[in-house]
Amino acid sequence: MLKPNKLANNNFLSSLDLSTDEVLHILEIANNFKNKKINIDLNSKVLGLIFDKSSTRTRVSFQVAMTRLGGTTIDLNPTTSQIGRGEPIKDTARVLSRYCDVMAIRTFDHSDLEEYAKWSTKPVINALTDLEHPCQALADFLTIHEEFLDFKDVILTFIGDGNNVANSLILCGALLGVEVRIACPKGYEPNSLVLKKAYEIYKNKDLLKITNDPITAIQGANVLYTDVWSSMGEENQKEEKDKDFFGFTIDHNLVSKAEKDAIILHCLPAYRAKEITDEVFESKRSRIFEQAENRLHVQQALLACML
Repeated sequence: MLKPNKLANNNFLSSLDLSTDEVLHILEIANNFKNKKINIDLNSKVLGLIFDKSSTRTRVSFQVAMTRLGGTTIDLNPTTSQIGRGEPIKDTARVLSRYCDVMAIRTFDHSDLEEYAKWSTKPVINALTDLEHPCQALADFLTIHEEFLDFKDVILTFIGDGNNVANSLILCGALLGVEVRIACPKGYEPNSLVLKKAYEIYKNKDLLKITNDPITAIQGANVLYTDVWSSMGEENQKEEKDKDFFGFTIDHNLVSKAEKDAIILHCLPAYRAKEITDEVFESKRSRIFEQAENRLHVQQALLACML
């Protein structure tokens, strides 16, 4: 029976905390979990969840993943703990390290996540920051692998804001050698440091393309991906962004310009008629709910490899 290999890095703060082989191993372990070919017992280990941002899929998938591994989860809501009253991260991290075996943290500033990791003696997982969403990217590439069986010649086009999801798709895509195209309005390009790191990894620099033209980006694509235009914490920019992103909706017209076997992905929640039409969201090409389910399986695999 396939067994999870221990990861080289203690923490998973970024997609780049994994090697190419480790990404492929996690995807293989996740597939085995999904098909009930593997059973791991973590002997009542404890996962602490610190979520400064609201969550549905990330929270539930981590809780279910830990339960299926024989562990337990403690939900540390900042509004009902001392975290919300301004206790320093370095104090919280050192205390929780003595209670929990691993922590998954969902917060705004990536630097806060790094501060937790600095002071924690137990593994820390990025459950989303404003910079990256690496657990989401793992689920995305598992979904892509299920559809196309490998990553050879796959073209992934992301249309929307160059946000945390786009950043992690770029970095994970670089590790896997997948062509990634990002189409966004001017001024909404992905993080420049993320792009620099990705170009350093890609053996073929042409496999990463950033454009302001969604039609150019979608031609020949096998995977069409989008996300909300306004992330959590950007509610005050919503009206402005809705105007700026006019023409970046994944609709039937855009989909028709992609490959005939192209699939549709969205990390959810979705705002129909904004970043994606209801017709496309509910179409036969959609793998959105398979993608959501895969959050559970990759997080099970990730926890098994970290603990």
